[in-house]
Amino acid sequence: MTREFEIRKEVEVEGTPEQVWDAIATGPGIDSWFMGPHTVDGRLGGRMSIDMGFFQEASTITAWEPGKHLAYTSDKGEDGTFHAMEYLIEGRDQGSTVLRFVHSGVLGDDWGDEYLDQTAKGWDMYLFTLAQYVRHFAGRHGTYVFAQWPEGEKSWPALLKALGVPEDAQVGDEVTLEPFGVTGVVDYLVRHSPHEFLGVRGEDGLYRFHGTNAVGHHLFGDATGQAEKWQAFLAQLAGQTSLT
Repeated sequence: MTREFEIRKEVEVEGTPEQVWDAIATGPGIDSWFMGPHTVDGRLGGRMSIDMGFFQEASTITAWEPGKHLAYTSDKGEDGTFHAMEYLIEGRDQGSTVLRFVHSGVLGDDWGDEYLDQTAKGWDMYLFTLAQYVRHFAGRHGTYVFAQWPEGEKSWPALLKALGVPEDAQVGDEVTLEPFGVTGVVDYLVRHSPHEFLGVRGEDGLYRFHGTNAVGHHLFGDATGQAEKWQAFLAQLAGQTSLT
């Protein structure tokens, strides 16, 4: 049995409406703060798609007002399920922007309340990352680097230890992701299981750890081989964790 849903969010961004528009309405812009890679045919009725290999989704753009309003709706599944995204942009004084976001649609039987709650918390992290991208990396387009924790034992403390991040780290602390030699500032942190998140903003990247599920980074330098390195790191950590 299907059911309708709606998630509403709002975020203030230290950037112009034009910068926010570039972040939400172009493929390279979206890849710089959300999952990817995306392609965008930027026009009313145009198509937007994401292809992560193991996951693909295509949508039709239903509203296209550059700098003001963007909306798109995914193709419907055989059971009538779909997802719709809407962004409303409002410029404020002194160059800031308020972005209002709505994620709605129809869910299938496999989406319980816990998945909807997890999605809402995920949007908090992604929209925060969007704001960080516009504030610190506007004009640069990032590469989305994804790696998933293998099946098996998983431990948030073990992940932090392997990264070299203290368990008592706080937002604003400087840390070093030791296996990769990346120094940055903790900019996002949620410790409530099972929705832990860690965000570290480095000089050339926004590093995002989705609990003991996956990493999804946005790198603004050379990202060659980075997905493979992070996948190997998670695989090694999963093997060590299973022995404890």
